Amino acid sequence: MLKTDFLGLKLKNPTVLASGIMGMNENSLQRCVDAGAGMVTTKSIGPEYRTGHKNPSVIELEHGFLNAVGLPTPGYKETNEEWKELKKFSVPVIASIYGGTINEFVKVAEFITEKKPAIIELNISCPNSDKHGMLFGTEPKIAGEVVAEVKKVTKKIPIMPKLTPNTHLLKQVAKECEAQGANAISAINTVAGMKINIEARKPILSFKKGGYSGPAIKPIAVKAIYDLYEELEIPILGMGGVTTGKDAIELIQAGATTIGIGTGVYYREVEIFEKVCNEIKQWMKQNKVKKISELIGVAHE
Repeated sequence: MLKTDFLGLKLKNPTVLASGIMGMNENSLQRCVDAGAGMVTTKSIGPEYRTGHKNPSVIELEHGFLNAVGLPTPGYKETNEEWKELKKFSVPVIASIYGGTINEFVKVAEFITEKKPAIIELNISCPNSDKHGMLFGTEPKIAGEVVAEVKKVTKKIPIMPKLTPNTHLLKQVAKECEAQGANAISAINTVAGMKINIEARKPILSFKKGGYSGPAIKPIAVKAIYDLYEELEIPILGMGGVTTGKDAIELIQAGATTIGIGTGVYYREVEIFEKVCNEIKQWMKQNKVKKISELIGVAHE
């Protein structure tokens, strides 16, 4: 009923652990597999050791979380032990990577390609780092160059840029990524935001600004996915505000083939994957839908 084909990968269901939520530790990621995730994504892996930003780096707001963790990473060369364990997983593993330059993206991608993940996600959309991420995702030409150069070293491994909603050129960025060889698109990353402590008269986060995630951004994700579906031939891994089965169905009807779950893990714990899948199946039975694939993009009809 929920079996899904994504880039030739046969998934037991369309749910995917989004990057950054459970780190890269195999035990943490395995918990999501055991809880029913159809696919899991590592925390973004960078070119060299990076501590990230000082605390406070994550705060809970009324309808989501604002974070400026700052892309902490041990550096790609220090992930060999983790990959030995990740290769044993019973579900596909997506390797999320980032860089401060196109050459850094290529270096990390070349190393990760040797580990043979199911997909390489290009994080060109992080809003909480001055030198990484969103810089590459707001300009179509630059985004396309990242894809084109990484494509040269990834061989047969599919690549999937993760796009930011913080640009008026979202469709153009996606189209250029597709034109340069992207196999799929991941959308959306967090929405740029900020919170000020009015008594202290200064921003709460140490980095001042951050990325907003959680239920409040779901309408933004739905529109982005809907717009991208009308422009692209390649599939979409949709995410943004999913905490229930009905949320997931909404993104699928907008055009997503698979559904990323991130902040929802905080609200419903790691069991969210099984819960969402059960809720999707219940809705499908009530609405006489036999296959999840029948719902992809139906809102466009």
